[in-house]
Amino acid sequence: QVQLVESGGGLVQAGESLRLSCAASGSIFHINAMGWYRQAPGKKRELVAVFTGGGATNYADSVKGRFTISRDNAKNTVYLQMNSLKPEDTAVYYCTANARSPATAYYDYWGQGTQVTVSS
Repeated sequence: QVQLVESGGGLVQAGESLRLSCAASGSIFHINAMGWYRQAPGKKRELVAVFTGGGATNYADSVKGRFTISRDNAKNTVYLQMNSLKPEDTAVYYCTANARSPATAYYDYWGQGTQVTVSS
């Protein structure tokens, strides 16, 4: 089993910044891909930024130039630096990882989510 724990959400004003962190723990054999999705009220969950299995990054068009995903492989941690936040960035942000334990196949794990609220 792999557990994902997010931190760093909060309430900020438009134009300000936040940094989210997501640490993976448990019986980790390998993490294939890892990143962030978000879900706003009444909307579908959408990709924000991810590291793909090949190590490339993929961003939603709406956050390009404002958000930056980074990672610390030694700590099995991924970060999301969010700058120039807008009210439309308000959502619950979920960390996800495609990972496997020694005795299991690859599986998509999700964190519990962290709320980001941007006031205008």
